[in-house]
Amino acid sequence: MAPGWGWSVRGNLIGGAWIDGPEGVANINPSDVTDVIGDYAHATPHQAADAVDAAVAAWPGWSRTSPAARAEVIDRVGAELIARSEELGTLLAREEGKTLEEAVAEVRRGGQIFRFFAGEAVRNAGDVIESIRPEVDVAVTREPVGVTLIITPWNFPVAIPAWKIAPALAFGNTVVFKPAELVPGSAWELADIIHRAGSPDGAFNLVNGQGSVVGDVLIEASEIAAVSFTGSTQVGRRVALAATKRGARVQLEMGGKNPLVVLDDADLDLAVEIATQGAFFSTGQRCTASSRLVVTEQVYDDFVERLIGRMSQLRTGHALDPATDIGPVVDARQLRQDLDYVHLGRNEGADVVGGERPVQQHDGFYLEPALLVGATNEMRTSREEIFGPVASVIRVSDYDEALAVANDTEFGLTAGIVTRSLRSARHFQRNAEAGMVMVNLPTAGVDFHVPFGGRKASSYGPREQGRYARDFYTIVKTAYVGG
Repeated sequence: MAPGWGWSVRGNLIGGAWIDGPEGVANINPSDVTDVIGDYAHATPHQAADAVDAAVAAWPGWSRTSPAARAEVIDRVGAELIARSEELGTLLAREEGKTLEEAVAEVRRGGQIFRFFAGEAVRNAGDVIESIRPEVDVAVTREPVGVTLIITPWNFPVAIPAWKIAPALAFGNTVVFKPAELVPGSAWELADIIHRAGSPDGAFNLVNGQGSVVGDVLIEASEIAAVSFTGSTQVGRRVALAATKRGARVQLEMGGKNPLVVLDDADLDLAVEIATQGAFFSTGQRCTASSRLVVTEQVYDDFVERLIGRMSQLRTGHALDPATDIGPVVDARQLRQDLDYVHLGRNEGADVVGGERPVQQHDGFYLEPALLVGATNEMRTSREEIFGPVASVIRVSDYDEALAVANDTEFGLTAGIVTRSLRSARHFQRNAEAGMVMVNLPTAGVDFHVPFGGRKASSYGPREQGRYARDFYTIVKTAYVGG
């Protein structure tokens, strides 16, 4: 059992010390609201400022630590996440609501990310460029940016923090980590692991609390050199305005309204499975979810019939039940939002299949997957991100109309197509207005060593993950030496 589980209230990590807050906030299991996972301290604005000061103080030492030493710390974090994936996955499933299988896989993925960036710490190569002037050497190197603020959402409480924190630390930055207040348990455990792995005091700091209380203090702090944010588009734009006005770097990953195109020549069994996984798994609470199913008319009715049949096989239930396919929605507010959109879809003229609240043994935030049949791309339910197990099915005449509908959105995170035609697949890959394209695969699901990000209102700034992450977490220096 990790240190801290015996505490009545788990505090914030500031300057290498666990600091209590004025009160503990209960962490509630969305599968069973009577299950209180623990109490976690919300930081005060003053404590948030202290965390920034601690990161500033740790910056000279950590930024000059050898890449090998940083790699060892980061590798230990990854190793512990993988070794404790069952335990920490259970915690994740309890506080966020995704199924235990998905939660354990997420923790393992977090460990893989840390281990990947342990290697990147020693692969931070530069360039030697021959000068146009005689007896002059030119070296191009990459250095850490400075104190980095990392703000993460609740839907992937280990994986998303991992793919931000790991490169930040690997390249020598110090970190202030502000997780979503709905998932403090996973954040606390991750902070504890990083602390015990040997990161110097202040190099990594955890600040729990509401964005309106501590988030604004952190974003406005002049010492913060870079801000990496994942969350809603509305909040992301506010973060960008606050940070860029003082010259800080900003990286935003925001919303999505991702299309999955199904063509006449598609393998419909494959298409249905891809749609089911992309739209409904993880309770649809993924920015990469397939929330718009764009289907050509010759196979539309057959596809809808098969998809409804597949939905009837999905079991909604407690996240820790091995028989569960779809866990609960994260909290009461999200459940109300999902139900409002289901009601809106019906009022807009779609035929709603599913979307009911099932009777369960435990009192939780359960919602059956909902399919909005006969939707059009002009409906609000087809244009606004719902962030729940709700998908619209849109009929189109042919590939050209399917591509136009797929691109007719303010978002551009990911787009998918199911087809046997190599020509159609290639054309879609080239012309889909999205940062990621999936051919005969679900829109949700990416590897940890490749870039992640979108276009339009979905993303802003350099890509996350893989070797492309260093574009955000390092700054280029060009040095001339004569003599």
